[in-house]
Amino acid sequence: MSDPTTATDDATNLTKLLLDAEDNTAADNRSVAAVPDELLPGVGADEMTLKEGLAKGGTATFLILLLLNSLDELEAGALALLAPNIRDTLGVSNGAITFVASAAAAFTVLGAFPMGWLADRYRRGPIIGVSTLFYTAFVVVTGLAVNAAMLFMTRFGVGIARANTGTVHSSLIADTYPIGIRGRMGATIAFSGRAVGTIAPAIIGAIVLIAGGGDAWRWAFFIVGLPVGVFAFLAFRLPEPTRGQWEKKDVLGTVIEDKDPLPISIEAAFARLYRIRTFRTVLVAFSAMGFLLFTLGVQANLFVEEEYALGAFGRGLWTTISSLPVLVVLPFIGTTFDRVCRRAPDQALRIVGYALAPLAVTVPLQFLMPNATAFYLVGVPNQILIAVAASLVLPIVQLIVPYRLRGLGGALATMYVFLIGAVGGSLLAALLVDAYGPRTTVIVLAVPALSIGAALLYRGATTVKGDLALIVRELEEELAEHERQQAEPESIPAVQVADVDFSYGRVQVLFGLNFVVRRGETLALLGTNGAGKSTVLNVITGLATPERGVVRLHGRAITFTTPEQRAALGVQMLPGGKGTFPDLSIHDNLVVGAFRDRGDRAEAQRRVDRVFALFPELDDRRGELARNLSGGQQQQLALARVMLYEPEVLIIDELSLGLAPTVVHNLLATIERLKEAGQTMIIVEQSLNVALSIADRAIFLEKGEVRFEGDAKELLERDDLARAVFLGHEDG
Repeated sequence: MSDPTTATDDATNLTKLLLDAEDNTAADNRSVAAVPDELLPGVGADEMTLKEGLAKGGTATFLILLLLNSLDELEAGALALLAPNIRDTLGVSNGAITFVASAAAAFTVLGAFPMGWLADRYRRGPIIGVSTLFYTAFVVVTGLAVNAAMLFMTRFGVGIARANTGTVHSSLIADTYPIGIRGRMGATIAFSGRAVGTIAPAIIGAIVLIAGGGDAWRWAFFIVGLPVGVFAFLAFRLPEPTRGQWEKKDVLGTVIEDKDPLPISIEAAFARLYRIRTFRTVLVAFSAMGFLLFTLGVQANLFVEEEYALGAFGRGLWTTISSLPVLVVLPFIGTTFDRVCRRAPDQALRIVGYALAPLAVTVPLQFLMPNATAFYLVGVPNQILIAVAASLVLPIVQLIVPYRLRGLGGALATMYVFLIGAVGGSLLAALLVDAYGPRTTVIVLAVPALSIGAALLYRGATTVKGDLALIVRELEEELAEHERQQAEPESIPAVQVADVDFSYGRVQVLFGLNFVVRRGETLALLGTNGAGKSTVLNVITGLATPERGVVRLHGRAITFTTPEQRAALGVQMLPGGKGTFPDLSIHDNLVVGAFRDRGDRAEAQRRVDRVFALFPELDDRRGELARNLSGGQQQQLALARVMLYEPEVLIIDELSLGLAPTVVHNLLATIERLKEAGQTMIIVEQSLNVALSIADRAIFLEKGEVRFEGDAKELLERDDLARAVFLGHEDG
């Protein structure tokens, strides 16, 4: 038998790990100027009624999503209420039914990633429609479960389909409706869900009472599931709003739209999102609280059934009555949140922390009550405080996450909250409840989980304004670039690096980096060791994601695209050092390089032949193993492989590394031919003479910032910088 003290230590250790994860992330130093409060999104805006805000975005989207969310609450309420009945029918333990009943929340993680990815790329109405139809099917099949394994599988399907709520729903609402009513919208959705959840126990209990018999609980899932399918068909026709339109209107006064956005990489999106300090804190806070909150409803029903001998109808009726005060409070909470956000958005997050702090005391107190009446009465403030926090967290996340990443932002939040909170809480609760019962389980989990969560949310308020300032600067840069491209379309650079910050852990390497590479230009990227040259190349090629800023290729943002996508768009890099497969022939090295055309051998061979024509020295030895080539010839072969796909931008990292001067001279002749053909190139080179012999322009980096930018020949006149390149450091 497990010791509850050990379980408490386990929960505390897990939440400590979450705290450590929150602390050991990217550096908090940001090279962005402070933004006045009145310029932050939503701050200082005129007060707007909920009716006025809904009119701006249209009521159809809000009403359909409201109904879908409400019916979801009805199904969740049915499962929590009927947990004892399902347990008896299927012959499982309290621990097993606790885990299975909470499993749908955990399985939401599996659907969150694809849902979030789709939400950031495609029309969101059809995504909601399809996932809701699957949800309907699995809810109905839940009522047909004949054993614990089948019930587990139905909850698996429900959880995956339900993932569209936190990812697609929230993303669509944020883009459809103004910032100034998001608190009230969150509260209204919570109000509707809570209203349904309030009457759900009575309805579900009545269904079971009327149906009668030991398997009467099945009818609840049949009846609850079918209406959801009706509204799923309406979701297919929901209008698709311009992404980020309200942030753009509020900050910029106008709405600009990327008509052909490039696909977003999940890895890059998560890397950027994880660097948003407030977002990290909110994730960790709700993950910690999830250890209790996801199983609290099931534990309460198990406790009441065992301790006070209340049946399904009695539990449902009491739950309905005790939930009514929540409906009175929620409308005022949404109004208060919006008012506070217009004045000080950081205070809005503190409201959530204040709401959750008392729960560490009041939740355990509820489970110490001597009778059912006292249990439900003491639970009233708990329900109010939990409802307040649940209704406000999404508006906060919508505010601090960049509009391009809202879907994947919801997915990342789902991963933390459900995978860590729901799974961790379910496992701990399942272990404890069989050994010590629901009362001890709740008390053991409540104190550490809720205390840590509330403290983190209060702490997170200190970073809200800084994260909003980053959003403002990015929107301003986006507008400035849009206007420049409209005014001078012929001057759009091949590569643009704008306002880029990057950190390795807590060590910031790039600080607000800005430069462009013009079409057909050869740019030399120079600097001392540790200046950030290799990091810049990684950011351009997609091997690293900046914590702020944007990278563009021919005017299109590629900041969140994968390295593979950038290669397909024409960004190719020749890395320094060995870049060949020594045990393959020259010809086979090139065939491997043409891997993208493996399904079209004729096209692959055409590319290989074209490169051999460009490098005749290799053509004469195409059957020879790469290992038998000299260092210069191997580097030439590596360059030939990079040229297979006629790159828009060729990046060369340390061309002369480890090569003799005569070999370098031959390679430079090849580079010169590419330059004469109009090839755009970025060259990082340890030899100043080599770099300046082929570069049109040079950029000198020092400690992650541009210290010199101009004609390559001008760099030679800067004796201090030239010595730094030659010697690897500057004179004191």
